[in-house]
Amino acid sequence: MLATALLTACGGSAVSVTPADGHADPLCAKVADLWPDKVAGQERRSVSTKGGTEAAWGDPAIIARCGVTSPGADENCVEANGIDWIYSELSDGASFVTFGRTPAIQVLVPKNYAGDAIGAFGKAAAVVPQGSHRCS
Repeated sequence: MLATALLTACGGSAVSVTPADGHADPLCAKVADLWPDKVAGQERRSVSTKGGTEAAWGDPAIIARCGVTSPGADENCVEANGIDWIYSELSDGASFVTFGRTPAIQVLVPKNYAGDAIGAFGKAAAVVPQGSHRCS
C-alpha cells in the first residue's frame, strides 16, 4: 500500500518518504537534480527525509525515489519517453520501476491520477545509463 509502505502526509505538511537502500549512489544526486516541477498536473511538495534523492507531488502524493534495486525482466514492462519501466499494480495505485538501469528509480502513483505520470520522469531517468536489458 502506498500510504503505509513509503509515505505519510497530512494536508499541506511535508511528505515523509523512506529513502531507497541505494540512495547514496552518485547518479541518484544527478537524477534528483532533474526531478520535474510538475507531475500529472500536480505541484511539487516538500519531503522530510534525510536521503535527498526523493520527491513528491500532489495530495495524495506521487512519490519518486532513486536507488531502489533494479528489477528483473517482467511481462509488465512498458516504455514511456524512451525509458523502460516495470509496472506493478498496488491496492491503492501503481508502482513503476526503471528497467535495465542501475540504480533504479521507483515512482509510486496513487489511483487518483490518470494519464501518463511516468512520462514526466524521462529526463531524470535518462541520467542513469541504459544497460543491455530492454522491454521487448
